[in-house]
Amino acid sequence: MTNPLVAIRSVSKNFAEFQALKQVSLDVHAGEVLCLIGASGSGKTTLLRCVNQLTVIDSGGIWLDGELLGVREQGGKLHRLSERQVAQQRLKTGMVFQRFNLFAHKTALENITEGPLQVQGREPADAKAEAMELLRRVGLADKAGNYPSQLSGGQQQRVAIARALAMKPMLMLFDEPTSALDPELVGEVLTVMKELARSGMTMMVVTHELGFAREVADRVVYMDQGVIVESGPAAEVLGEPREARTKSFLSAVLS
Repeated sequence: MTNPLVAIRSVSKNFAEFQALKQVSLDVHAGEVLCLIGASGSGKTTLLRCVNQLTVIDSGGIWLDGELLGVREQGGKLHRLSERQVAQQRLKTGMVFQRFNLFAHKTALENITEGPLQVQGREPADAKAEAMELLRRVGLADKAGNYPSQLSGGQQQRVAIARALAMKPMLMLFDEPTSALDPELVGEVLTVMKELARSGMTMMVVTHELGFAREVADRVVYMDQGVIVESGPAAEVLGEPREARTKSFLSAVLS
């Protein structure tokens, strides 16, 4: 087995008295689609935010592509990286949130080119051509000049996915990307994510869409109260769970 793209080791995170993550360890390999499921407050989103360094871990370590995130070792001690260094590491990941977080005053095309132009210093003509290709990929080539207010929620989320892909990340993180959408718009976003999975993109997805997890995930991880209760192939965890807590969660969700 090759080294994992993401290696999470004994990660804990507290928010005041609340222990959101308790000694969590997990590997994600290149090209793998991992779906995280569980009730609200189980630690799924916190774990995703720790990988993207939006939340600072209290203990343990996370490695992405062999690089320790957020800290460097010097003289036998760990030192926090500067915000600039953390931002540089964060470029390896693309994150799609529940809310679309698009710039309201910029068109779909401008939202997608913003990062490549301002952060990566790419040539404007190249950034625009790549953005148009990404819009085609998510089925929105005809909406390049539209502002977010002129797009449906599903279209905005597809622009947000294209914006994350424009930075050429090695890992895509999705935090319940369909939970803010009307039911009839969920499918169009999941279709884009399925295509992305088929293309070989490494993905960590927090989702309540169990049908999507069953169809697309290489592995499903069920979390509860800050720990990983069960992990395995989607067909096993969702179809023949071993743990009583997993069975209880699934029966409540599917009832």
